[in-house]
Amino acid sequence: MATMADIRNGMIIEFKEGLYEVVEFLHVKPGKGPAFMRTKLKNVRTGRVLDNTFRDSDTFNEVRIERTKKEFLYREGAFLVLMDSENYEQMHVDVSILGDKEKMLMDNMEVMVMTSPSGEVLGIDLPTTVVQTIAECEPNVKGNTASGSGKVAFTETGLRLMVPFFVESGEKIRIDTRSGEYIERAN
Repeated sequence: MATMADIRNGMIIEFKEGLYEVVEFLHVKPGKGPAFMRTKLKNVRTGRVLDNTFRDSDTFNEVRIERTKKEFLYREGAFLVLMDSENYEQMHVDVSILGDKEKMLMDNMEVMVMTSPSGEVLGIDLPTTVVQTIAECEPNVKGNTASGSGKVAFTETGLRLMVPFFVESGEKIRIDTRSGEYIERAN
């Protein structure tokens, strides 16, 4: 059993009948009364974030999550086919585990697969950035500047995002996979 003193960022705990990752924590020691810990917890399966306060007397189970590097090969219906680069074993993972990040996934991309001790796939972490080609966007109009809100563009995988006015169809851009936002042009 773990206690309040054991909490650290990245730790996975069993909490409220689910698995939660500690995103951030703050140890508070008020002038009066006992110390407590304010935390932000992210549900590993759903991605929902909640705030919680732990007291010194609270205990919980820490869960050891295994993170393994896999290579995304292709989609097969409602499944993603991933391969271990060391032993060439393939595994099928339900595409719904990625949620809205599915369109950022590219062929032959290396991803981190999180599995529970029982072997259940809990999630897939994409690299921080991905390079994709703009498939469709509005043409650049004279007078548009680099500042402003930008325009809507679609990438080769169908991802919809806002890009600056100077970005044209056929250009490669770098995208932040955490927020799904344009970062810069890619070489």
